[in-house]
Amino acid sequence: MDVNQEIQNLKNKIRELNREYYELNESSAPDYEYDQLIRQLRKLENEHPELLTADSPTQLVGGTAESMFSPVRHEVPLESLNDVFSYDDLEMFISRTKTALGKAAFFTVEPKIDGLSVAIEYIGGRLHLGATRGDGLVGEDVTENLRTIDSLPKIIKNAPWRLIVRGEVYMSRETFIRLNEEREIKGEKLFANPRNAAAGSVRQLDSRIAKERRLDIIIFNLQYTDGEPFSSHAASLEALSEMGFPVVTHKLCESYEDCRRQIISIGENRESFPFDIDGAVIKLDSIADRTFLGSTSKAPRWAAAYKYPPEEKETVVEDILVNVGRTGVLTPKAVVAPVRLAGTRVTNASLHNQDIIDKLDVRIGDTVVIRKAGEIIPEIIGVNRSLRKTGAEPYKIPNRCPECGSAVLKDPDGPSLRCTGLECPAQLLRNIVHFASRDAMDIEGLGISVSEALIRQGLIKGPADLYYLDKDSVSALDRMGEKSAQNLITAIEKSKDNGLARLLCAFGIRQVGQKAAKTLSRHYPNLDALSEAKQEDLTAVPDIGPITADFIVSWLNSPQSKHQIKLLREAGVSFDSREEISDTRFNGKSFVLTGTLGGMTRGEASAMIEKFGGKVSSSVSKKTSYVIAGEAAGSKLTKAQELGLKVLSEEEFLALLS
Repeated sequence: MDVNQEIQNLKNKIRELNREYYELNESSAPDYEYDQLIRQLRKLENEHPELLTADSPTQLVGGTAESMFSPVRHEVPLESLNDVFSYDDLEMFISRTKTALGKAAFFTVEPKIDGLSVAIEYIGGRLHLGATRGDGLVGEDVTENLRTIDSLPKIIKNAPWRLIVRGEVYMSRETFIRLNEEREIKGEKLFANPRNAAAGSVRQLDSRIAKERRLDIIIFNLQYTDGEPFSSHAASLEALSEMGFPVVTHKLCESYEDCRRQIISIGENRESFPFDIDGAVIKLDSIADRTFLGSTSKAPRWAAAYKYPPEEKETVVEDILVNVGRTGVLTPKAVVAPVRLAGTRVTNASLHNQDIIDKLDVRIGDTVVIRKAGEIIPEIIGVNRSLRKTGAEPYKIPNRCPECGSAVLKDPDGPSLRCTGLECPAQLLRNIVHFASRDAMDIEGLGISVSEALIRQGLIKGPADLYYLDKDSVSALDRMGEKSAQNLITAIEKSKDNGLARLLCAFGIRQVGQKAAKTLSRHYPNLDALSEAKQEDLTAVPDIGPITADFIVSWLNSPQSKHQIKLLREAGVSFDSREEISDTRFNGKSFVLTGTLGGMTRGEASAMIEKFGGKVSSSVSKKTSYVIAGEAAGSKLTKAQELGLKVLSEEEFLALLS
């Protein structure tokens, strides 16, 4: 591959990662890998300056403003920072800066917060406008979402008439864990990390969602003031703190050694911060000296970001345990001999799933390499097989749930293994919340907090237990008054008559959502009839494929499901369909249409077949029950005749419908 093509490939890869990070609030590559791509591109451009272009990712800030937000042109550009990846690079930056100034200089060293950068403008002491960084020149107006951040002052005293500050919106690790727990309970996609969660929350069109996410902010720079100018960055941060802003922790350093020691200290104590960090920022303190040095097209010459390399250390796998998540996913983790990594004492490492275990060939007793590069939980990235003990056996995740003993099924859409138990204690909260949700049994007042309280008090161990609650036991819960308790009991009682479709949706059977539940309810008069159906019967129902049919049959025949169904029946929950029951004369029959029909379209004929429980196929096979042949029927008719299948004219088909 020639250099020009290599540079173009790097540009395309980096642009796609930038789009994920800045616009989709996602990332398919760790920060370290992204940084290496930038370094590789910059190296090639330095070696071949004739190939450097103005639109290269090395010359631009990564983001763009989304059209769904009003654009905001920044008064002062929100620049990016040049990265340094070693202490040698850091020493060169400090030496180069002092040489350019021709004198000694002070620097501030601050943690580099991993969040979403914003600029916030105050006029007359009141919050006026807030915008994302965007491409550094034009960002997105997210004022209303920023107003929901409690730690950001809305009114400031003793402030200049006009003031613009720059900060980093973040989500604390504690809030992030809680948010993902709630999303897992609701069956929603989990956020990969706190940064993505914070960015996605700020860029919500509905500010109520941003408020629910409990975001925070740290101010790290004064962008503009029409008041008395400051001589130093540290002085400006102290003034902003006095105005009521939460400002970044910072330390003045004069020498390279001072800066290096502070960077090491920040790295070793990163767990003491409520937010994630992805490095340390070194800034020239003097505002006049900053002005003198200026900026490139992308970054200031007076600042740099030291990026901590991902730490990798060897340790020993003492055991492999399997956790069962709230959605039933079995996740293996390695219990490792304690090791200090990225400022924390590590005793566990993620193994993700069986595919990863097989790929790495991790075994109990192995010496492994673990890495932590910003992740909350470290991961195993390699095995030192030269130290493997004789007799170490390959590890397989159990085929029974370690929490409840139910069968484990592989997810057809990925590598995950899932517990199928309706009474599994690990999934209880999620199962209860889903059972009561709007699309399912629609029990008003039974949200996450009330469900947690009921479980905590031992009042419910499965969905059916809801129908055995009484007002006195519910009113005894924390923050649950007598009126609220009665309302909940009334809502639970009302849900008994919701019918089969809602009940099927509430069961949480894999691939049986609201639509599939209604389809099944139109074809089966009650739960008992559905329970007697075999896999081949279910696949004759429109939109129910063999995988879904297997899930339904397996779920209905599991001991835990049967126990819950028994309790629901005894509690008086209706198993009857509330949908219009179709005539099932074509149940289990497969039709193929060919040629042109005179009195109806193929779509109309298909709708009639499906209405009566039949299935329409596009190809003829031995399993085809009928071929309906219109005018100019082609090869499908010929094949049907060769196979000896029943061929119907349009008139004969209409006779079946009468």
